[in-house]
Amino acid sequence: MFVHVDTRRRSRLCWATMLVVVCVVCFVVLALSGRAERIWIMLHWGTVPAHLFGTGLPLWEQISDPALLRLFTAIFIHGGWLHLLSNLLFLVIFSLPAERSLGSPRFLLLFLLGGIVANLIGAISLTGARVAIIGCSGAVSAVVGAYVTLFPRAKLGLVVPLGLYLEFVRVPAFVLIGIWALVQLLFSYAGASYGAVVWWTHIGGFLFGILFALFSRGAIERRLRG
Repeated sequence: MFVHVDTRRRSRLCWATMLVVVCVVCFVVLALSGRAERIWIMLHWGTVPAHLFGTGLPLWEQISDPALLRLFTAIFIHGGWLHLLSNLLFLVIFSLPAERSLGSPRFLLLFLLGGIVANLIGAISLTGARVAIIGCSGAVSAVVGAYVTLFPRAKLGLVVPLGLYLEFVRVPAFVLIGIWALVQLLFSYAGASYGAVVWWTHIGGFLFGILFALFSRGAIERRLRG
């Protein structure tokens, strides 16, 4: 017997909202810092490929180096309002329904592991570079990848401004994912090094999200059946 479970129900702890708050707070702290301090924070807490690889140390020592912590901290650092808002917009759109299906603990694991894996892939693609990989783009990419895998035919509601009026419409999720991909592509041409980081972290995060959702399908079905 299948028991209907309202997928709109929310857990007491909504990690999607908490993650948005954390990213905004970190950005405000960074914005209020002086220019020299901002650069230091980005280079010290962002993922700098040259600090992970190309150090001349054996691979095992590189893997066990505490600098790998930056794969995690870099997720919550953003360089500008456009960078922050573009990430948070799609985080809110896709994270809320994904968290309701995955459950809060599994969603948090998806977001954090997706961001770490994406930053690692970006660092590998730019081995030896001294630019900082920052932002939750890779983590959001993982959420988008998981969402499209779990809900391939889903439609999402949007509020579209039409002059003085607001119109609520439902559009296929693939339309929004296409817009998201276009935004990432535009970012990828923002600069030579920065663009390469964005592109490969997004690809890595998106693929990680797909794999995560595929391996989690059984657990998700059991959860929705109660």
